[in-house]
Amino acid sequence: MPHATAPALRVLHALRVKGFAEPPAIAEATGLAEGEVEPIVNTLGADGLATHRDGRICGWTLSAEGKTEHLRLLAEDRDAAGADAALELAYKGFLDANEAFKALCTDWQLRTVGGEQVMNDHTDAAYDAAIAVRLDSLHTGIAPVLDDLAAALPRFEPYARRLSSAAERFSGGEPHALARPLSNSYHDVWMELHQDLLLSLGRERGASDGD
Repeated sequence: MPHATAPALRVLHALRVKGFAEPPAIAEATGLAEGEVEPIVNTLGADGLATHRDGRICGWTLSAEGKTEHLRLLAEDRDAAGADAALELAYKGFLDANEAFKALCTDWQLRTVGGEQVMNDHTDAAYDAAIAVRLDSLHTGIAPVLDDLAAALPRFEPYARRLSSAAERFSGGEPHALARPLSNSYHDVWMELHQDLLLSLGRERGASDGD
């Protein structure tokens, strides 16, 4: 049977990966029901492991104590899961695709005109359509990597669904679904996956990880 990560750790981990989030976003990231997430974050708050941040950008965020507890529980969960080989394979597959994804995002923002790079004003429909084709190809390539990882560690299951949703939104004509920050864009979810893999492997970002 694949290893089941405790819901409380899934919430802690989502907050560590995302930095801050409200229950609906935590539910989406973890695959838990929102009604299950709310009492968990309330308990984390009562225990001093998380605090609620108000303002223009609001949400729950881990306290220093919460970050320490998260690392402790994550290490225990990794030992119990025995899925290091699957994590390493997924990390390699991610890095293999990461350079292509970074290039794709750069090409979405800039294009070459007269031998010079200029801001993409998105008036060239054929150019933008080619970016969508490249994203579909990249997504098709990373999907089996995510499926294999989720088979070993089910807590990774939401990534495939979230990336697929962003890719479909982009191909369907929603330009912000590729790389707009804080909009559940493909880039947002891709960066969360990157951070999740690093945390799950107990690894710091290195030269091979890029930006």
